[in-house]
This record gives sequence, structure tokens and C-alpha cells, in this order.
Amino acid sequence: EGDQQIWGECSRLLTNCIIYYNAVILSRLLEVKQLNGDAIQIERLARVSPIAWQHVNFQGRYTFLESQPTPNINELVERLGRYPISLPDPLD
Repeated sequence: EGDQQIWGECSRLLTNCIIYYNAVILSRLLEVKQLNGDAIQIERLARVSPIAWQHVNFQGRYTFLESQPTPNINELVERLGRYPISLPDPLD
């Protein structure tokens, strides 16, 4: 019972971390699109949910070393901002 509770709490923590990470990126990307005055992209971005984890490898093995650089969120957003936001066709 105790292990299940710990597992549940860890799952919630991980979920919240992913949603926060995604929300930060989406918020900064929205700022970029607003500065560029790209109304179509702003509208599309407003329909993107931060609740996604296709880009997270849950099966991987991770090593956390001090020698590794911290990911630069601003650089990531800058690179993402170069691409148009496309959404799937709602009929698919």
C-alpha cells in the first residue's frame, strides 16, 4: 500500500513537471508570435495544450552530471519559433 502511494505521488509530480515545462515553452512561444504579429499562429497556438508528453522518453536511462549544460529554454523557443504551428485536421 505504501509503495502504491509513493508511486502515485511520483506520477503526479512527474506529470506536473512535464505540464509546467510545456507551459513555459508555449508561453514564451506565444510571446514570440505576438511580437511578430502573427495572428494565425497565435490563434493556432491558443489551441495547443500543455498536457502532452510524446516528446518525453519514459523508457530511457538518464545520467545527471554537472558537466552537462543546462538546456536553454530561450534557445529552444527561438528554434521552435522559426516553424509554423500546424494542427491536425479535426475530421481526422
